[in-house]
Amino acid sequence: MPRGARAKHDDVAVPAGIFAMGDPFDEGYPADGETPVHDVSLSAFRIDATAVSNRQFAAFIGATGYRTESEIYGSSAVFQLAVRADAKDILGTAAGTPWWLNVRGADWAHPAGPLSSWEEIPDHPVTQISHSDALAYCAWAGRSLPTEAQWEYAARGGLAQARYPWGDELHGEAEDGSTVHRCNIWQGTFPTVNTVDDGFLTTAPVRSFEPNGYGLFQTSGNVWEWCADWFLPKYYKSCQAKGTVVDPPGPTIGRGRVMRGGSYLCHDSYCNRYRLAARSSNSPESASGNCGFRTVAAAA
Repeated sequence: MPRGARAKHDDVAVPAGIFAMGDPFDEGYPADGETPVHDVSLSAFRIDATAVSNRQFAAFIGATGYRTESEIYGSSAVFQLAVRADAKDILGTAAGTPWWLNVRGADWAHPAGPLSSWEEIPDHPVTQISHSDALAYCAWAGRSLPTEAQWEYAARGGLAQARYPWGDELHGEAEDGSTVHRCNIWQGTFPTVNTVDDGFLTTAPVRSFEPNGYGLFQTSGNVWEWCADWFLPKYYKSCQAKGTVVDPPGPTIGRGRVMRGGSYLCHDSYCNRYRLAARSSNSPESASGNCGFRTVAAAA
């Protein structure tokens, strides 16, 4: 792949350490395999402070001419309230999730459909990115996708077994008694009414809300983030049986690639996967308007 000027990565140092990985509250979906909690030892590494932005991804496209899988396929998934496309370009709905529309011309550069443009939101996270697209970016940038263990360790920001990057309570309270929103998730009645109390119907700029203790922004909500690992729900059980596992690479097989962090569509009535221990997955070729990624590098 040709190389040009690489996008600048504002990453942060994460120290080596041991942490308890998994859901200590036992409130996740059983099929996701968030338990048992098990000890993981990680070497030091560096990780992006934010998800990769549209501006950064555009630099990659400009330097390489790479075509994403959504561009090759000709369509991608857009949330029903976000679509910006003519009726003729709405090709149908996703089975079992009718709030997702298959939109012709939706891709990273047109995240909500052909009538939208990344240039309108350059500092928002890039979306409509498949796992393969994320790996292609990493190869150009000289970086990697985080392992699932690296992602959770960094996302916790030094808080041991907390529910969220800031603690255990979803919302804060201002001096006047009003609610303080700490992440970009759904408010209202999913999937038809979003009251937008946190200020965002879909993605927020990558530096919205307060960072965690390591300086990472939005490891809960905004967009799902691809990890390097295959997704295998029983993997944690095998880890626990080994005692403290060191720099786990994840399973060698699985039914998709791991995604972490939740997105602007998460709501406790439908998907409470904006918790730090929450796991999900998708097929590697899949892309949507609520999935992006961040990258890691070896410690300096």
